[in-house]
Amino acid sequence: MPVIALTQEMGSLAKDVSVKLAETLSLAVMRHEVIDHVAEKMQVSKSLIGRLRGGKAGLLERLKTDHRSVALYTADELFALADRGNVVLRGWGATCLLRPVPHVVCVRITRSMEKRVEWLMGDLETDDAAFAEAEIRRSDQAHAARMHAQFGVTWGDPVLYDLVLNTDRVTVDSCVEQIRQLVARPEFAETPESRALLKNMALQARVKAALKEQTETSDIRVTVDANQGEVILRGIVLNSEERTQTEAVAAAVTGVTGVHNQLRLMATSRRFASAKQT
Repeated sequence: MPVIALTQEMGSLAKDVSVKLAETLSLAVMRHEVIDHVAEKMQVSKSLIGRLRGGKAGLLERLKTDHRSVALYTADELFALADRGNVVLRGWGATCLLRPVPHVVCVRITRSMEKRVEWLMGDLETDDAAFAEAEIRRSDQAHAARMHAQFGVTWGDPVLYDLVLNTDRVTVDSCVEQIRQLVARPEFAETPESRALLKNMALQARVKAALKEQTETSDIRVTVDANQGEVILRGIVLNSEERTQTEAVAAAVTGVTGVHNQLRLMATSRRFASAKQT
């Protein structure tokens, strides 16, 4: 059940590669699932999510947006799609989110700025090269900022990928063939261990998204670990009510078979600190 994660760079031909790859290997290709899911969960327009991702959102929109919610709901959707398998995922940080899973192939599709500008000019039916380049650079800067903020990485760093393909020199068909060969290699064969890891990560993301979605737990930040349906909650909460609410929300998530509540109370921590000082 191959899972292939590609980067998304404007004008790089990554979209063409993903579509051809899906056709060649009979895979599903991610289209609008993530933006639909994130917009619905956050109760905002899909156009706002698109502007945020493309670096076109205004200052007020950026300040009003809960970027943590965007990250959590994005991760939830990507892990859900990956867990189903047989899919090509493009953009949305998929290469970083899924890189820990051994059977996921992470690929960067890139191209020179000159060719990307030519592509965008054709797509927009304009002869304004300066405008096209500014649009691409704005998109690149938004991607770089998001990747650094969310994952602490430098966008484009080749060590983040299993394969880097330059469509200046390699055709779309050749890109597909290179990726197909890599998917077939034993290093990327799905194993019971890699499958279990992906399921655990998907469940962890599902629980985090559920905690964010519920009003009573939306502002609570705790560590969530998952292992074969068992969820462990760690961290500090304000009081016993928050502790109980967090456990209840986690327990109600599909796929959770048990919750180990290791949350500590803030008041208890303070009393312990005071006693220690005296």
